[in-house]
Amino acid sequence: MKRRNFLLGSLALGASGGNFSGVLAQADLLPSWNVGASKAAILDFIARAIAPGADFIPVPERIAVFDNDGTLWTEQPIYFQFAFAIDRVRQLASRHPEWQTHEPFKSILAGDRAAVASMGEKGLLEVIAATHGGLTTEEFTLAVNEWLARARHPRFGRPYTDLVYQPMLEVMALLRAHQFKTFIVSGGGIEFMRPWTERVYGIPPEQVVGSSGIVKFEMPHPDRPVLLKDSSVEFVDDGPGKPVGINRFIGRRPVFAFGNSDGDQQMLEWTAAGSGLRFEGLVHHTDAEREYAYDRQSPVGRLDKAWDEAVRRNWTVVDMKRDWKVVYPFEVRP
Repeated sequence: MKRRNFLLGSLALGASGGNFSGVLAQADLLPSWNVGASKAAILDFIARAIAPGADFIPVPERIAVFDNDGTLWTEQPIYFQFAFAIDRVRQLASRHPEWQTHEPFKSILAGDRAAVASMGEKGLLEVIAATHGGLTTEEFTLAVNEWLARARHPRFGRPYTDLVYQPMLEVMALLRAHQFKTFIVSGGGIEFMRPWTERVYGIPPEQVVGSSGIVKFEMPHPDRPVLLKDSSVEFVDDGPGKPVGINRFIGRRPVFAFGNSDGDQQMLEWTAAGSGLRFEGLVHHTDAEREYAYDRQSPVGRLDKAWDEAVRRNWTVVDMKRDWKVVYPFEVRP
C-alpha cells in the first residue's frame, strides 16, 4: 500500500504541481491495462522520473520514442504502408505495362497474396520507391489521406487508423501529462506517417522520425515552389538506422523506448546505454483472437533476437493477451 500511495502521489505531483489532495480517488492511470508486471513497470518508471531524488529526470531530457508498426498499430498481414503501395500499383498499372512481367509488380497485379507477403524488404522498398516518387509532398499527403479515408483492413473491415492500440495511446498520453515529449521512430516512411500521426496519436509531424526518400526543391511555375519526391531511398530508419535517426533528428538520447520487433533492438540498446533511469519495452503479439499471434518465425514484425536480449537484460516484455484488457479504441467506445 505504501508503494502504491507513493506512485499515485508522484504522478499527481507532475500533473498538479505538488497538490496531493484527492490523488487516491483518481481513476486508473492506465485503464486498458491489466494489473501485472508490465503495467507496474511503466507506472513505476514515470513515478521515479518525476519525483525529486536520485532518479529524477529533468524535463528537457524526458524523451520517449515509440516504433509504429506493431507497437502503436497493427502490422499484419502486411505493413499498412505496403497495403497503400499495393493499391498505388493497381492505380498506376496502366502507365507501366512493364509491370505485368516484372516482379514484384507481376505478383501484386495477379493478386498472389502469398508471393506478396514473402517478397521481403527488397521487394517492399522497390514497390514503395516506384509508387511514391514523382509526386510533390502535398500531392503525396493528399494521396495518403484519401487512401486512409477509404481503405479497410482485410480482416477487421475497419479503417487502418482504427487499428491503433488503446493501451499504448494511454501510455503516450500519461507520459505527455508528465512533460515527456513523445516521438515516433519507425522504419515506415516519414511522409506516409506525418499526415495523420497528430490526429491519431497526438504526435505532431515534427516529432516523427522515419525512413525517407530524396526530396528536391523545384520551381515549375513562377513563385510556386514545390518539394518533389524522388524514387530513390535516402535513409532507412530501421535496425541500426534507428539510433542514427534519433541522433540526427531528435538530438537527445531517449530515456524511454518501446518497440515490438528485431528492427527495434538497436533503438532499445541505445536507450539502455544512457546513464540514469531508463525504460525499454517490447510488445509481444500473443493474442490471435483479438489481434494476431506471432514472433520468431513471422516475416512481418519478427521478434527473435530482440526477445532474447530483452530476457537477458530484464526489459519489459508486454504480453498482449495477458496484459491488455482491450486492444483497440473501438472496443471501449459506446
